[in-house]
Amino acid sequence: MRILTFTGKGGVGKTSVSAATAVRLSQLGYRTLVLSTDPAHSLSDSFNLSLGSEATKIKENLYAIEVNPYVDLKQNWHAVQKFYTGIFLAQGVSGVVADEMAILPGMEELFSLLRIKRYKASGLYDVLVLDTAPTGETLRLLSLPDTLSWGMKAVKNVTKYIVRPLSKPLSKMSDKIAQYIPPDDALDSVDLIFDELEGIREILTDTEKSTVRLVMNAEKMSIKETMRALTYLNLYGFKVDMVLVNRLLDTKEDSGYLENWKTIQQKYLGEIEEGFSPLPVKKLRMYENEIVGLKALEVFAKDMYGDSDPSDMMYDEPPIKFVRNGDVYEVQLKLMFANPVDIDIWVTGDELYVHIGNQRKIITLPISLTGLEPGEAFFKDRWLHIPFDLNHHKLDRRTTHNNNKVFN
Repeated sequence: MRILTFTGKGGVGKTSVSAATAVRLSQLGYRTLVLSTDPAHSLSDSFNLSLGSEATKIKENLYAIEVNPYVDLKQNWHAVQKFYTGIFLAQGVSGVVADEMAILPGMEELFSLLRIKRYKASGLYDVLVLDTAPTGETLRLLSLPDTLSWGMKAVKNVTKYIVRPLSKPLSKMSDKIAQYIPPDDALDSVDLIFDELEGIREILTDTEKSTVRLVMNAEKMSIKETMRALTYLNLYGFKVDMVLVNRLLDTKEDSGYLENWKTIQQKYLGEIEEGFSPLPVKKLRMYENEIVGLKALEVFAKDMYGDSDPSDMMYDEPPIKFVRNGDVYEVQLKLMFANPVDIDIWVTGDELYVHIGNQRKIITLPISLTGLEPGEAFFKDRWLHIPFDLNHHKLDRRTTHNNNKVFN
């Protein structure tokens, strides 16, 4: 299943772009599902139809969903929530507050990820189009598998080796102790969620099937946010294969009092094409009317893609590479807009940590590099090169190394 993720700053028109892309894919015969993970859903408004948490057929080969986190919580987390709510109520927490406290931060994003895996496994669709929340929320969604990976292993081990073996003996003791022992259905729910999360990262970073497309306007704030998004997406290993610049004023027509905006847009458009090269930049015009309803989306899709196939790989280059030249092994990351001053790297055991701003990527190193201290990193052609000399003695694996600045 091909997965296309559209993201960008709030208000740039990514929902219209996502919906129009899905329309074009369905016209080409692909069984297409467009899914909105944005809590402030507007996919219904774009199609001018009422959508729910299950697939609604829009037309032949085209289905749409607006994720409802409360429905997903009830289906996946009800047993766990019920158990914790009971504990909080016993401690004197009010009902509504107890219910909310039983929902862990990030659960909405978590269940959106589970849907992606389930739809892929179902075989019902050829293409999944993700209409996501604004950039910051999307980064949290896409980086969630990395963020949770260590915690998932720890919790699973605790559940398997401690909680389950002790639950039955303890449950036979006093009622006061028994109320704190999670029932089997709660433990089974946790196990199931953790099991289903495994493999999500591989699906989203599959450079043959999954790509992210950035939607932006030709405005300074939108450009800056898109630059940061591209840097962080590449850091996490997500392939970006296109940039779409939306709502451009027609240069051939008089725009009246918007003439100054036209000049500003053309100035920024040149910066976008130069700055984001070699990524393809698709230019999308401002329309006279709102893009609402199937007919309007079909026109938008035709203008956007012409006779081309939106599922094609528009740019094919992995964001992370492992390259060996003789005895020097390099980890290379494409960080087009990263500031060298903001980058820290360090190694702990078999893991390479790369920290940029408020984002951190953990890269598992090949066995041959485990314990080696990285050499002096450098930028070349917008790629961060982190060298490892195989001739250097390995460091004591018991040692956790302090952060080393990439550049002096």
